Amino acid sequence: MQSSSDSSTFKLDQRVHSTNDPRRIGTVKYIGPVEGHPGTWVGVDWDNGEAKHDGSLNGVRYFEARSQLSGSFVRAQNLTAGISFIEALYIRYRDQPTQEDEDEMYVLSASNKRVSVQLVGKEKIQDKLSRLEELTGASLSYLGVSNPGSPNEIRNIVPNLKELDLTGNLLSEWKDVGIICEQLPSLAALNLSNNSMSHEIVGLPLLKSIHILVLNNTGINWTQIEVLKDLLPVIEELHLMGNGINAIKTASSSIVHGFDSLRLLNLEENCIAEWNEIVKLSQLRSLEELHLNKNNLNHIFYPDHDTIDKLVGGDESHDQSCIPFQNLRCLLLGGNNIDDLASVDSLNSFPKLIDIRLSENPIADPGRGGIPRFVLVARLAKVEILNGSEVSTRERKESEIRYVRLVMSKLHGNPDEIKQHPRFVELKNFHGIEDERSSVGTTGPQKMASGLLSVTLKSVAPSIGEKPPLTKKLPAATTIGKLKILCETFFKLGSIRPKLFLQEEGSPLPILLDDEMATLMDVGIGNESTVLVDEES
Repeated sequence: MQSSSDSSTFKLDQRVHSTNDPRRIGTVKYIGPVEGHPGTWVGVDWDNGEAKHDGSLNGVRYFEARSQLSGSFVRAQNLTAGISFIEALYIRYRDQPTQEDEDEMYVLSASNKRVSVQLVGKEKIQDKLSRLEELTGASLSYLGVSNPGSPNEIRNIVPNLKELDLTGNLLSEWKDVGIICEQLPSLAALNLSNNSMSHEIVGLPLLKSIHILVLNNTGINWTQIEVLKDLLPVIEELHLMGNGINAIKTASSSIVHGFDSLRLLNLEENCIAEWNEIVKLSQLRSLEELHLNKNNLNHIFYPDHDTIDKLVGGDESHDQSCIPFQNLRCLLLGGNNIDDLASVDSLNSFPKLIDIRLSENPIADPGRGGIPRFVLVARLAKVEILNGSEVSTRERKESEIRYVRLVMSKLHGNPDEIKQHPRFVELKNFHGIEDERSSVGTTGPQKMASGLLSVTLKSVAPSIGEKPPLTKKLPAATTIGKLKILCETFFKLGSIRPKLFLQEEGSPLPILLDDEMATLMDVGIGNESTVLVDEES
């Protein structure tokens, strides 16, 4: 790979990487002398933030780095300004590929999954570069690509590329991206992640064959997306992870229009806090998947037409016949700050929504006062995939019955509780569950809902050793504290203090049962539930 020993090769704001490490990428912020050190230096602000200072040295400010330790001064010979597209292609495909190369052969697609691309190694092309014309997919990630090279060079050598991964290179100008794309008429998937792209989109032609565009960690904002929108007539997937986007800023409307073919929009790991920003996407007729994991959302709702009218302020019209989010079937909301039941219940209003992620939100974390999976399943009438796990017919039935009985146990003495459970009456009638009746015994009133539950207790504690699971009939009103005492007896624990977990179908991890005053019904333990018995560490 080429390098330069002449500081005049570099210019301010140019993207460079370390000569010995193409993954160490930064931006030139200063060229000149450094007090107390002879010769000319290049001040670089490194992307990974792992350097020595903030652009100042010994009290002298040379440039402004992004963080206190992302800047350093480097000799020119230790930097490279990059290579052409074809030079990178030759480096990647003329030699025998390493395992690292093979691991990199992918293009990100739906749900941030890797879509494998064809790898042509030395044994296939036998050093005959003419065979590169057969290549339909290529990964040139982290090779220092900074320019498209000579005119028509790409077209002549790899005319049949359909998938191209340019992750982590030195591209920054959109016109260079345009030159590459113009020479690849069949290009359908393009990954430009981890290239710091210019905020001015100039020189970019109509990208009439691009169906998948990945722009993760490129510094792009929605104002630029509005410009790109008109240049992507057939775009189906758009990935915009990690760009610090906090608002959907449109040029002339409060509602996003266009994107007629867009099926998947990935806005994960951004900074969106207000659901009204997401409502601006509600008129995208083809949108099926919306990825919003790891933003800052704390409340969501389904927008009716009145809500949208207020959003546009009455100064513009929108298509009243367009049902908001009319084709949305997958909504990923994991890792946000959602903590209210109204947000959960609003998901029932989305017409076709069946795939939902709510994990790592307070409302879905029983350890933070949230509700367990079975309650989520019961409250979400149409969900078929919850937090990445399929909701089976059996799980739905059992969850709804457990949920109804849980609500019934809370209604005694608190009839207003029913207002918090919109689906309760519907589910109670659907499953034919009768109202609880009290009977008077020697110990006073007893609730039928507090009847016996068949619970399997399974030891997983190292100190207890291997013991067969025990199935016990327990009253639904048994507290977690009482169950711990029973476990000490059942498993002859002696001085070992048990720690209990509920193992739920569809949940990747068991749920800690740490509220000793809560009853089995309160924490969602139903008939045929499994409780894991561990030990306090």
